[in-house]
Parts: sequence; C-alpha cells; structure tokens
Amino acid sequence: MFVPRVPTVVSLGQLDDDSAAIDSGPLSPDAPVAQCAHVRLPKVSFAFQEGRHCQRVRSFGELRDLEDWEKRRPDITDVLQPPTVSSDDDLSAAPVDLPEAFAPADEPKSLMEETLLGLWEMCAESGLFRYDVTACETKPVPGLYGFVAQLNEGRATKKRPTEFRVDQVVQPFDEQKFNFLKARVKEVLFQFDAEASGETIFEEDSATGANPGLVLINISPIEYGHVLLVPRVMDRLPQLITEDSMLLALQFAAAAENPYFRVGYNSLGAYATINHLHFQAYFLLAPYPVERAPTMPLEPANSKHPGVKVAQLSEYPVKGFVFEMSSDLQEMAGVLARACTYMQRANIPHNLLICDSGARVFLWPQCYAEKQAKGVVAEDILSTGVDPAAFEIAGHVVLKNRDDYDNMTEARAWRMLSEVSVAEERFQEIARQCLE
Repeated sequence: MFVPRVPTVVSLGQLDDDSAAIDSGPLSPDAPVAQCAHVRLPKVSFAFQEGRHCQRVRSFGELRDLEDWEKRRPDITDVLQPPTVSSDDDLSAAPVDLPEAFAPADEPKSLMEETLLGLWEMCAESGLFRYDVTACETKPVPGLYGFVAQLNEGRATKKRPTEFRVDQVVQPFDEQKFNFLKARVKEVLFQFDAEASGETIFEEDSATGANPGLVLINISPIEYGHVLLVPRVMDRLPQLITEDSMLLALQFAAAAENPYFRVGYNSLGAYATINHLHFQAYFLLAPYPVERAPTMPLEPANSKHPGVKVAQLSEYPVKGFVFEMSSDLQEMAGVLARACTYMQRANIPHNLLICDSGARVFLWPQCYAEKQAKGVVAEDILSTGVDPAAFEIAGHVVLKNRDDYDNMTEARAWRMLSEVSVAEERFQEIARQCLE
C-alpha cells in the first residue's frame, strides 16, 4: 500500500517548551502525555465547509446489487436468525466485490489523511506498536454481506486488559488505572481541532494550550492507520459521550474526506477498556456489512429533527439505529448525544460507528456482557474470545486463533453477532426513550 508522506514534522524529542511548560529542557519522547499542556506539538486544524464533507456514499442498502439480492437473499424471518445458507450453496461462494463508490480514487488525499498516515508510518518504523498489524491475515467472508475476518493473535496476547466493571456504563475517572495521561508523548501524532477558517491547515509546531485534543496511535492496532482521538485530554473525562465530544468526532471523520476511514466509540460495558474519553478510527478498504444492510424508518423521530434522518437496521444480526444528516454537523451531534445520554443514564452499554465522513452514524445498544454474566452465551461463541465492540458489530470480525479464522463463514459471523443484540421489545422501548 502506498503511504503518502508529509513535510518533515518536528521530532517529538526536540519539541521546545514555552513559558508555561514543564520546568526546563525539551519534552522527552518518553514523557507522559500529562506533561503536554503548554508545550508545542504538530497540529491539524480542520475547516468544515457546509455540504462538502458530509455526503453519503450510497443510500441505505445500495451497497449491494439489489436485483441479485432479491434473487438470492436468505429467508431471514427474524433478524436474530442467521442466513439459512449451507456450506455448499453457491451463495456461500459468491465473491465479495467492492462497489463502485468504494473503488480507490485518483483524487488527492486530504491534508489530515496525509498527515495521519505519514506520522503513523513513522511510529511504525520506530517500533512503537506491539506488533505489525500489516502482517495480520485478513479475508472477505463469502456471502451477501461481505463480513471481513482478521486473524490478530498479537492483539489477543498483547492488548491491555480492561480494568473496569462491565456492568456499569457510568464510572468515575480513576487516576490509578491506565488513562491517556500515562501514554507517552512519542505516541502522540498531532493535536486536532476544527477551528480553521477557509481551509484545513497543518502546523509542524503549534502551542497546545492548557487542554488540547490529541490524536494518538493505538499501540495494539486492529488495522492500518489505527488511531485514538482524545478530546480535552487534561480534563480527565470518563468514557461518556457529550455533545461537544460527539461534534469533535464527527469533524474528525469529516476531515479525513475518505469513506474508508471510520470512527468508532465503545461505552464501558460494551468493550471500552479505558475509562478516559476516546474514539477509535482506522482505514478499512472495504464496505462494512452494516453499510450494506437495509433499514426501516422511525417516523416519529424524523419529524423532530428535520436535518437528521433516523432509521433502524433491518435484516442485520444486531438491532441498531442509523442516523443520516444533510449538512449540519451540530444538529447531528446533538441528536446523537441525546441518544447516548439516555443510554448512559439507563445503564445500557452501547457502541457507535461514524461512516461516510460524518454523514452516517450507526448506534447499537448491546447486552453481550450481561448475557455472559448470566451464562447464556453458547460455549463455542465464548471460546472465540471475541469482544464485540463497534468495529466487530459493524462486520470487521477480529479473531484470536487460527481455527476460528479458517472456519469463519457468514452464518457463523451472523450467529456470533446475534448474541450482542437486545430483544425487539427492549429495542423499541430504547427507541421511544432516546429519540424523544
């Protein structure tokens, strides 16, 4: 894969402090992020332009050949049942093609994408990752939805374990447990904000101020370019969505100007492992299965937010909401934040995925950890060790052992994800409450 390069960025080991920085000397690359207030770091400032960044790639369900789908679609009478496809059915051998809208473009990459990938590659060359994610085997799973399976044994053995209860969505920030203030300065790629006017700009050396929003590498990556967006890092915010943080995440997705770049969020209880507010993002060069799924409208919700269309997933193993916007990121952020706030207060674990440069967002309430605690998840599913967070629910299934990877089918992926979904009655109650 071609990796775009950016102009040489100031070495993190040679950053100058300013009058309000740490006591003396340059900031060490091994210094903690807690020392990043009032220093100088690279910075991307995004300039949002109405109607330019937030355009859907395709309408709901259009990422499949709909005529072909109608001919070959499985008989799914209940969304929690997997497609009734046998291993020797010609459907299971169907190729997974990239739709035209997702074909690689010759258009120049955005400034943020060039910056992010260039600096991410520098971190890879410096050995900052726990393993080489580009060496992980990945394959499309034959079938109509195009699930993507990855064998990532490094993430299974080297990923940081969760230190929090899985039955409580809202938990206070704990200084004693790992948080991003304990990450190292050399893991920081750049500051990010959306305060540029006119056009997006990159500064090699910019003052952070007291409370920067930072983009860090994920040292246990799932895919190429896997990063973490940490808003207002010094505020020690717990892993809870607010309207301003939601807006920043949408702006981050929009700044990449690339449909392959998606931004995810996991609440506590839904496989967030760190209780310090953050979003995850990476590039996956294929449509997610959830982007192919059809939807049904939720009409009462649509009448209240004219700039945001709200629907629910149909014929997908995990019940979820789909939000679409026209051009008002602020309205989109408000609608999403209200939905997440309800689930936070109601102690409902949830996952969120931002697609189409911020124009489309999927939101899933989930109950997998609750089912695990009750002992009602099938043993063969538990044995995979898959933690179904946002990217897994969307259809990028990260597997930890060879047998599961070699034997993954669409029906197995469907059955695994079905365990994540809340029941229909519960979903409709959540819809009534969180979309008011």
